[in-house]
Amino acid sequence: MKVIAAFLLALLGGNPSPTADDLKTILGSVGAEADEDMIKLLLDQVKGKDPLELIASGREKLASVPSGGGGGVAVAAAPASGGGAAAAAPAEEAPKKEEKVEESDDDMGFSLFD
Repeated sequence: MKVIAAFLLALLGGNPSPTADDLKTILGSVGAEADEDMIKLLLDQVKGKDPLELIASGREKLASVPSGGGGGVAVAAAPASGGGAAAAAPAEEAPKKEEKVEESDDDMGFSLFD
């Protein structure tokens, strides 16, 4: 990820075709190690391609990836007997009153603005 970030920083800085040395310089300026293999892999894969098109195609691919979030729907099980019993009405939940929790001023002697 840091190699990609360095590549994009070089592009934003006005370098239309960053080299491995450019990326090493950027990574070295923030104290990050430059992985030669990752730099070579990235430069080989983006060679001759428009970075904006690469970002757009990546965005399209990510849009189809499920991101979790637990948005599943709970489904009630049907009764095992087929006796024609009336369906049970869903249980109504009483609206819960939100209690306002005040945060403690106990900052253990530390304050952001002291």
